[in-house]
Amino acid sequence: MATIEECRAALDRFSGSLARADEGVRGVAALDRSVSCHITDLDHTFTGRLEGGRIRVDAVALGPPAAKADIRLRMAGDDLVAMVDGRLSFARSWASGRISLEAGFRDLLRLRALL
Repeated sequence: MATIEECRAALDRFSGSLARADEGVRGVAALDRSVSCHITDLDHTFTGRLEGGRIRVDAVALGPPAAKADIRLRMAGDDLVAMVDGRLSFARSWASGRISLEAGFRDLLRLRALL
């Protein structure tokens, strides 16, 4: 089972990938939205912002998100690490219910480029 530190490192790697992405993907990632990522098996939630083409993690707290973020992810820690490392397909995991993504319709359309 992935640790909180491994999950945080995976989010940092994902943020770095967004910052280095090509112009089209970087444009999508340049949204300014609140983000939460609930790690279900560890029952911790990372909260922060997607802004300027990066994900900035502001806090990690025990339990589900205290407030509703614009973009909400829910998954196991091992799935987060595997997804960021390229060993797990986001689209297949989302379609099967293994990973949950909730956002407004317009944001979902924009986020397709990242997935």
